[in-house]
Amino acid sequence: MRWTIKPKPESTKLAIMKKALQVDDTVATLLLQRGIDTYEAAKTFFRPSFNDLHNPYLMKDMDKAVSRIEAAIENNENILVYGDYDVDGTTSVALMSSYLKTKTENVATYIPDRYVEGYGVSYKGIDFAEDNGFSLIIALDCGVKAIEKVAYAKGKSIDFIICDHHRPGDKIPEAVAVLDPKRDDCAYPFKELCGCGVGFKLICALAEKDEKTPEDLVEYLDLVATAIGADIVPIVDENRALTYFGLQVINSNPRPGMKAMIAEVKKDELTITDVVFIIAPRINAAGRMKHGNHAVTLLTETDFNLAAEHALDIDQYNTDRRETDKRITKEALVQIEENSEQERFSTVVYDENWHKGVIGIVASRLIETYYRPTLVFTKSGNKLAASARSVKGFDVYNALEACSEFIEQFGGHKYAAGLTLLPENYEAFKTKFESVVKESIDPKLLTPELKIDSEINLNEIDHRLYRILSQFAPFGPGNMTPVFMTQAIKDTGWGKCVGEDDKHLRFTATQKANEKLVCIGFGLGDKLDIIKDKKSFNVVYTIDKNHWNGNISLQLKLKDIKA
Repeated sequence: MRWTIKPKPESTKLAIMKKALQVDDTVATLLLQRGIDTYEAAKTFFRPSFNDLHNPYLMKDMDKAVSRIEAAIENNENILVYGDYDVDGTTSVALMSSYLKTKTENVATYIPDRYVEGYGVSYKGIDFAEDNGFSLIIALDCGVKAIEKVAYAKGKSIDFIICDHHRPGDKIPEAVAVLDPKRDDCAYPFKELCGCGVGFKLICALAEKDEKTPEDLVEYLDLVATAIGADIVPIVDENRALTYFGLQVINSNPRPGMKAMIAEVKKDELTITDVVFIIAPRINAAGRMKHGNHAVTLLTETDFNLAAEHALDIDQYNTDRRETDKRITKEALVQIEENSEQERFSTVVYDENWHKGVIGIVASRLIETYYRPTLVFTKSGNKLAASARSVKGFDVYNALEACSEFIEQFGGHKYAAGLTLLPENYEAFKTKFESVVKESIDPKLLTPELKIDSEINLNEIDHRLYRILSQFAPFGPGNMTPVFMTQAIKDTGWGKCVGEDDKHLRFTATQKANEKLVCIGFGLGDKLDIIKDKKSFNVVYTIDKNHWNGNISLQLKLKDIKA
């Protein structure tokens, strides 16, 4: 790994922040690195408020969307809430349908089948709407590129409202309203909402008509926080406030479906990391292994006992998903090793039998071993479908755009995308993608970067520092858990490998004085020789709490070790 220490802030700014907030060098540095340079900005950061949320009507077409929904309710029209099959899509559908059902009974939901219809708005979904008398479709977390589909619906007298957060193409669909902060002509001040976040802004605008504020809609924020965490959008600006209050709902008064999932994992209080690694994979597993409808059913169920039954099913889907992605990852690694005769700047693998529902996870797993922009393909009907994942700093969406001559359809973000192509174009696409990556990637991006916020000594680590750092949460892109480096430490002599296959490393660190801190390095068992014989070494870590036999102590959660 490349260790990169962030630049230390200018001394004058540092002195001003230390004085204004009565904090030490380390805390003032961390705040300035996050763009927090005044007392007021720090107050907003440490005390998120509903006042931090922007007026929903600043989003282009919001007035049109509200007017059309109000007309539909008034005229007893049937409304179909349509969303993608991932966490962001299913939480969006659960949020919008739950809210609209407080206004009208004429609401149903639709999640496309990942394997039959694929991503986004489908002709089959529109035909379903026509057959069942729906005159308005509200599409969430998809639709901003569905030009032909929206036109097809229009020909059947079905209106569309789109709530999306993906990058639009050159044209915007001719829907009644297209809510997407990434539209070039949208002046909304925050561009990084997830799909569920855009949906929440729409229900905020609708609720304003009833003289309700976002605070009155807090019960929906468990869904929004889950989508923010799962979709890896920056947890800054209003996403920070939405996540902060959403976590409070998850931990104090979650909807029955959330409560049932939390009961399955037996954890007292969930952080956003727990939501990402415990709750989100379960919701996702429904669409990956069975059908996204199961996730919506769980998230909208009002009876806890029924929700608990659904949660058990979803837990099983998640177990199946884990086994499947483990097997496919092994097969993909073998395929890469068999074709490793020349240096490559990208990883592209394909097997027609791989499960389409887990290829995105497999792509992420492959990056852990071969740190390259990665695509995993499988057969999908008469086409090939792929999930793309990227390394930090490289825009895989732009790379795919450069290969568009060989692609049937694609969409996504800088670091994650999906695409389909015809089988006969696979080899040409693979060659072109490798060429694009090779020509455009900075070679240093092919080595994982470990960004360090600050260098400190072990004697600076105490419970007071940990309490302050805890208030930096919720963590995520744009506000990651603070990472520290300490130089010239030694093991007290009892360091050892622990866990299955001795994968992990555990030792007690000491520096100049008599301070002693337990260190745990997951996956760092192969670094044992570096710490042996009381040799001096450097560590990069986050500060964590360890609960053991009723005692609470601080420990260092290691990210890397170097001699």
